Amino acid sequence: MNISHILNLTIELVVGFFALLMITKILGKTQISQITPFEFISALVLGELVGNAIYDKDINIFYILYAVSLWASLLYIIEVATQKFKATRSFFEGKPSILIRNGQIDFKELKKEKLDINELQSLLRSKDIFSIREIQYAILETNGSISVLKKSKYDNPTNEDLNLSEKPVYLPITLILDGEVLWDNVQACGFDEKWLEKQLHTNKISKIKEIFYAEWKKDEGLHIVKKKKR
Repeated sequence: MNISHILNLTIELVVGFFALLMITKILGKTQISQITPFEFISALVLGELVGNAIYDKDINIFYILYAVSLWASLLYIIEVATQKFKATRSFFEGKPSILIRNGQIDFKELKKEKLDINELQSLLRSKDIFSIREIQYAILETNGSISVLKKSKYDNPTNEDLNLSEKPVYLPITLILDGEVLWDNVQACGFDEKWLEKQLHTNKISKIKEIFYAEWKKDEGLHIVKKKKR
């Protein structure tokens, strides 16, 4: 491989990288766990177009940009269509499927979605549900995740149900991470170095390097995780 080939490959990689980056920003995709099967396949095809174009000697930058732009335009047209015309949504994005209705498994929907009972149980366990008897409704979303509504007797009671007064909720703040003090966070909590040293002394810790993780929570105080000794 000579210098000119290396230079051409570098240019094509950079152009392809930024082209994909711009398309991702323009289309405004959600995180991977939320994309539909159609969007997932589209992302694979888009990456394949760029990959093949980069390593094909007969293809130049113009063809890379053209292929990426054409595919992105088709995706954008579909996005606009699904937003403006409701009838197209079920075709391109699919629609949720009710797998359990009023506590009963809908075997037709299960077969339609090509799921067996073991796969259904696995999806339910991901929601911390280990018994089908607890479920009133279970809906398979278009991205492959499952949403569950429990029967009332299995649902967790709320403070309102128990007539309990609301308590303030505090955000935990990381003070030490992998043996290093995050001084901005320490100061944001209203503390200083002397306070931190006192806390370490109270917990019988001589060096900050001994701490893997430490966080402060206003209602619970300081929580420390020490490093494991090798």
